[in-house]
Amino acid sequence: MVHWVESVNEKVAKSFVGRHFHLEGSGVKNERKGSKFLTEMRAGVTTFSAMVYIISVNAIILSATGGNCVCNGGADDPICLANEEYALCKDEIRRDLITATAAVSCLSSFLMGLFANLPVTLAPGMGLNAYFAFSVVGFNGTGQIPYGKALAAVFLEGWLFMILSILGIRQWLARTIPRSLTLATGAGIGLFIAFIGLLPAGGIGVIGGDYSNLVGLGGCTDENQDPEHAYFCLTGVLRRPTIWIGIFLGGFLTVLLMMYRIRGAILCGILLVSIISWPRSTAVTYFPYTPAGDANFDFFRKVVTFRPIQRTLNAIDYDYKDGQIWVALITFLYVDIMDTTGTLYSMARFAGVMNEKTADFENSTIAYCIDAFSISIGALLGTSPVTAFIESATGISEGGKTGLTAMASGVCFFISIFFAPIFASIPAWATGGALVISGSLMIRNVVDINWKYLGDAVPAFLTLIVIPFSFNIAYGLIAGIFAMIILKGIPWGLNKISGGRIQPPNYEDREDWGFPSGGLAPMWAKKLAKGDKKFWEADEDSVDLPRHHQEEGESPSFDEKREKHSGTGTPPHLVHEAPPEHEAAHTNPHSAAHSPV
Repeated sequence: MVHWVESVNEKVAKSFVGRHFHLEGSGVKNERKGSKFLTEMRAGVTTFSAMVYIISVNAIILSATGGNCVCNGGADDPICLANEEYALCKDEIRRDLITATAAVSCLSSFLMGLFANLPVTLAPGMGLNAYFAFSVVGFNGTGQIPYGKALAAVFLEGWLFMILSILGIRQWLARTIPRSLTLATGAGIGLFIAFIGLLPAGGIGVIGGDYSNLVGLGGCTDENQDPEHAYFCLTGVLRRPTIWIGIFLGGFLTVLLMMYRIRGAILCGILLVSIISWPRSTAVTYFPYTPAGDANFDFFRKVVTFRPIQRTLNAIDYDYKDGQIWVALITFLYVDIMDTTGTLYSMARFAGVMNEKTADFENSTIAYCIDAFSISIGALLGTSPVTAFIESATGISEGGKTGLTAMASGVCFFISIFFAPIFASIPAWATGGALVISGSLMIRNVVDINWKYLGDAVPAFLTLIVIPFSFNIAYGLIAGIFAMIILKGIPWGLNKISGGRIQPPNYEDREDWGFPSGGLAPMWAKKLAKGDKKFWEADEDSVDLPRHHQEEGESPSFDEKREKHSGTGTPPHLVHEAPPEHEAAHTNPHSAAHSPV
């Protein structure tokens, strides 16, 4: 068996596949040390198992908007909480989004591996999907703009990112944001998606409405709900049985599996709760004997089938006259710039493909362009922005070093398209625990915020709390940036005017804020200007990480990376720490995610 494995790895390495992906033994320059074909395949499957939950979670979150369904509830039911026709339409949207999420994840991951040769998998990002669903479109379409216009903002974002990436502006902008603010944004998004995981509309249902405090405990049975206000309990909180299986099996059991480093722990928790919820005769069934329950059960019984996208395909409304579209677009741009840029930097370093001289990674411009292209394609399919996932760290820990890892994950996503009935039958209380766990991993960024200097700490704190309290990422960013301009700008001006005599006592503890070194032009443009005919190829002096980190699946600590990169031009807030495989539960410890800022 061992001989067969070695034989396959050797033959592939010497083929055009090995030369294209720089496998060890291929004979090309810049071989990826330790890269083997079958190891790459295993790493790709591992990454897929760590992030496959996004298929059902993303569909559940986005379908809460109602998509392009039309609500005809009338004055008695203005947002269609009890409208069977609208509920059936939302189920159709969710099934479309199952296919759309799997399809765009397949395409984007495959392209990232094939052209950028990076072991990084892409999918619709956590955090951004929550902002899209609950802040922009709103629950059952009660938000700022309709579903079609929100997709128009995402579609335009992708093409703007393409231009910014080619010109190098995207990478440059990511390095200008103060580190504490970016960390607070990621942590605030973590609180945001954890809050959603506790709500009835997208999660377990522990939280409900409260007449005095706006938010309180929920989870009462249908007969104890206020008929005029969604999810407000008149009496008897925490009485709904689905809450408890979501808490103990989808939550605590999943965390225990992660503590013991069981691969695919989040997926195991989601599937366990789902399987318990599938029998129709129980109190926790996902298929009650109602028209919507009957329709869902009929689709579930198909098990394996191809579900074409019917309602969300090209549902974009290209009306860019609405000012709210531009507000959403700016927020998507900001969060996504930090999200994908931070993830790609951290995963490239974790995989050992960073270039120490240029403080950049191989094929960075190609990777950013693929991400931008995937965002627009995702909008055409009806989903929120696509981004790189921190779960890629699990595959890298398994030995993934080349684009073959991402391509293998893409093939797995393609196969999952044909299991849409299974993914469409996963209830919200099965995925709510995953959202809370993801949020808990994302909020750990707060330990790296500069709390010593109030000029950095207060803007970061405002960003952190306003995002979940306002249910809107954009408002958190506005609060943080506004506070930062005042609290960093005024001391800076007084310091300049007084010649350094008027300044806060601990002014030296502040984080520097200014334009980054290294210039604006991307690496390909600098090489082209020097007359390099192969300006699109990676430099030959890329270096690997220390071997003990790669072999044990561990990344250097943040302090080690910051010390190692002082003076190299790498922005400290982009030198993220890749989590151990059992902690790579969301998108990114700094995201949307998802996310990652």
